[in-house]
Amino acid sequence: MYTTTSTLTNRIRSIDTVRGLIIIIMALDHVRDFFHIAGATGDPTDLATTTPALFFTRWITHYCAPSFMMLSGLSAYLSGINKTPGEKSSFLIKRGFWLILVEMVFMTFAFTFDIYYKTLFFAVFWALGGAMIVLGIAVRFASPKTILILGLALVLGHNLLDYVKLQENSTADILLRIFFTGRGTFLPRPDGGAIVFLYVIFPWAGIMMSGYGLGMLYKRNADPQRRRKLLLWTGAALTALFVLLRFINGYGDPAPWSSQDTAAKTFISFFNVTKYPPSLLFTLMTQGPILILLALTEQTDNAFSRICTVYGRVPFFFFLVHFYVIHIMTMVTVFLSGYTWQQATDDSLFFKFRPNEFGYPLRQTYLIWILIVVALYWPCKWYGEYRARKRTWWLSYL
Repeated sequence: MYTTTSTLTNRIRSIDTVRGLIIIIMALDHVRDFFHIAGATGDPTDLATTTPALFFTRWITHYCAPSFMMLSGLSAYLSGINKTPGEKSSFLIKRGFWLILVEMVFMTFAFTFDIYYKTLFFAVFWALGGAMIVLGIAVRFASPKTILILGLALVLGHNLLDYVKLQENSTADILLRIFFTGRGTFLPRPDGGAIVFLYVIFPWAGIMMSGYGLGMLYKRNADPQRRRKLLLWTGAALTALFVLLRFINGYGDPAPWSSQDTAAKTFISFFNVTKYPPSLLFTLMTQGPILILLALTEQTDNAFSRICTVYGRVPFFFFLVHFYVIHIMTMVTVFLSGYTWQQATDDSLFFKFRPNEFGYPLRQTYLIWILIVVALYWPCKWYGEYRARKRTWWLSYL
């Protein structure tokens, strides 16, 4: 079936719209880390201390990281349609290493504001870059269908490694944790600092590879109606499978749910799945609804979707800039609140200028989140238009 330019434009816009929405939601989690009263000391998923409002403030942001991975894979497929396997592979591998460098230099400093880099963080860009390298190697040798199968195998099967027990802190154990199973791996450095791996590689790569295979639905000659139907039914099936497997309480997540002393806590326990690393149930819970959203927004063009699209077209720019904006705002607010330089830069703080006792209730945290997202709308709009005008090679890495 012939696909018109208009349909193609709407289709591409739907990807940016969904990506923009998850970017907006993502910022809430990072604002919470810096500005909420328990952001530095509490765990919003701890049933003993959390509240429904705090838990679901954290829970809704679970949709962000896996959706970034999936949509990055989908975008990699679309951007590589007119490229040879070698060209696609080279670009993805180079961009992957570039993202890891950005993680080490710019994101670590954005987290810590520590000019000595005593703690080196490997987080989202480490996982995104590592997954791109894995995908880059795969596209050189495998077809999109094979990559889809490999990606699904990683998503479906990596929780089997939860049952593998190796000698603690052996080389094999450390590598297994860094690349597959680690919830957070802290490695001491000879200089007294530490390297912290917050994200693993291959479970996230499985989501990205699955997104790359999903790109086959978006070929220029694809039937839009069939694509929307497949997205809807697949999304509904993944969501239903999550509910079924979670109810059974067997394979798919290392943290089973359990009955609690209140119905609200039992409900929270059911949805309290594992993000680090992303369990099968975590992926089903988040990506089922995202596929449905992709289908429903394909022909959506209204004020809100256009706002989301502004953010969705510049995800790298927003991610990098919003962390610096949040941390600078935190620093200014901390000093205005009466904290001294010594208190704000204490050696015990992972995040400088964010004392553990500092913070506001959830309501004020939401207001700060809205303020930051709105303030970044115009820079994102400017940069998106600049990228559209200046199609130079180096902009494709940003």
